[in-house]
Amino acid sequence: MLPISVLIETAPQMEAQKIEALIKAVANLEDAVFIRNGTEHTPKEAADHLRLKWRNAGGRVKKAPDFIRYCASESSLSGKPYLIRFKDGHTVLSRDWLWTELKRMEAGR
Repeated sequence: MLPISVLIETAPQMEAQKIEALIKAVANLEDAVFIRNGTEHTPKEAADHLRLKWRNAGGRVKKAPDFIRYCASESSLSGKPYLIRFKDGHTVLSRDWLWTELKRMEAGR
């Protein structure tokens, strides 16, 4: 497993910061449930899993969109999409939520 410092060297620093910000946004989702392969996970568990997938992706992830595409959209084992269910009960694809979050972050810069 690669340490974050190596990941930052693999992805340009600004992009690595965006990826880490996306992961933190997932971790900070209050009262949300992250669904992976039909199993519910806390936002913190989801963030830990996304960091693990980022480390394992190595050089394939150079930019935040690569992270969303290769690490945060679906299970690499089953191909099932990752879902986020919010407190009010609505469920979205994690990919869609992360794309929206990335656009929001980039618009704020």
